[in-house]
Amino acid sequence: MGKKKSTFLNMTLTLLITTVVAGVSLGFINDITKGPKAKAKLEQKINALRSVLPEFNNNPVDEVLLVKTKVARDSVELYPAFKDSTRVGTAVVGSSEKGYSGLIKIMVGFNPDGSINNIEVLEQKETPGLGTKMKEDKFIRQFRGKHPSTFSLEVKKDKGDVDALTGATITTRAFNEATQMAYDVMIEQQKNPEN
Repeated sequence: MGKKKSTFLNMTLTLLITTVVAGVSLGFINDITKGPKAKAKLEQKINALRSVLPEFNNNPVDEVLLVKTKVARDSVELYPAFKDSTRVGTAVVGSSEKGYSGLIKIMVGFNPDGSINNIEVLEQKETPGLGTKMKEDKFIRQFRGKHPSTFSLEVKKDKGDVDALTGATITTRAFNEATQMAYDVMIEQQKNPEN
């Protein structure tokens, strides 16, 4: 039996079949992984809430408030934290598109007086060994206990109070912008709770 002659019709048919099989396979795999991905994302959010807020006993995820703002494409998430019936803090997801490699998304935990309790990095694609150091305690420590109304969320190079990451000033500026955005949205929400 001889080798089949390669024709345009044969090549087109082979390519079509391969494309259909690949598309169906990818769709099937996406459906299978959708649940585990959502569960992992929820776990990451819960762990971040525990990290950035003082001890709480409510479920902030169930009480999340989505706020539309001009400074973010999507709604900004605010998570109220209570210990019994006393508010112990608020976690706000802030973001900036101005990172060295694009989006930086953080969760900032605020105490009732508006000071920063802690910050957790949720998403980033910064340069390993430089911009990724924003996740380290050595960097985040300088924000804890500071109040954004009196602590300038600008790098020292720009006459602010934040020590920039060595070799990652752009990343630091984006981190600061995301922190400021979180604070501004929280303050605006306190002034206009019906929004």
